Amino acid sequence: MSHEIELLVKEALKRLSEPGYREFSQGLIPGGLPLIGVRLPALRRLAKEVAVRSDWQSYLTDCPEQYFEETMLKGMVIGKANLSLEERLSWIAWFVPKIDNWSVCDSFCAGLKPVQKDREQVWGFLQPYLVSEKEFEARFGAVMLLDHYIVPEWIDRVLAALSGVKQPGYYVKMAVGWALSVCYVKFPNQTFPYLTGNEIDPETRKKALQKITESRRISGEQRELIRRMRREIS
Repeated sequence: MSHEIELLVKEALKRLSEPGYREFSQGLIPGGLPLIGVRLPALRRLAKEVAVRSDWQSYLTDCPEQYFEETMLKGMVIGKANLSLEERLSWIAWFVPKIDNWSVCDSFCAGLKPVQKDREQVWGFLQPYLVSEKEFEARFGAVMLLDHYIVPEWIDRVLAALSGVKQPGYYVKMAVGWALSVCYVKFPNQTFPYLTGNEIDPETRKKALQKITESRRISGEQRELIRRMRREIS
């Protein structure tokens, strides 16, 4: 059965591929598997079709990934499938080691909207990733907070958790900076002390400040203050 769905998926991906989009994307996603050039909305629609099949689990575990989009698709299926929380967390843990670039990480996290119904339980699940020494495990944890936890009742815990992410990789710092910028735009009073204190390293703080200045949701006074703070970072 897994061979049948594998062929169906490969045929669909080839049909959806766009050479021009592949060329564009290759410059943005370093290393990893080759791309065939399928846009995210099309991948999400295909993932939804796979997730309702009775053999979707065998597709995930038995079918090899020859292309970047096949890895991306498997992550999206986990977000689309009808699963209990425990089952979904088990599949998430299975998939995370496959993450080897920012694009797979971020699309995977964005598709895990069902976790918002169980934030408290998922929070505990995420803690080992946030303190992981592996770059894309730590990015996964940070982007999960960015996508699903920047809400009033969670903002204080999110800020404390982000300040505790110490993995030094470039893609981790970028994710934490991005998350902090969103925290500031939504909750400036709670976030500002983290942008002026010593909890966040200078490189990450500088990235956060840059992202904040790019937002259209802050006032001119806020933008000027943030720009001045960024210039002061050595």
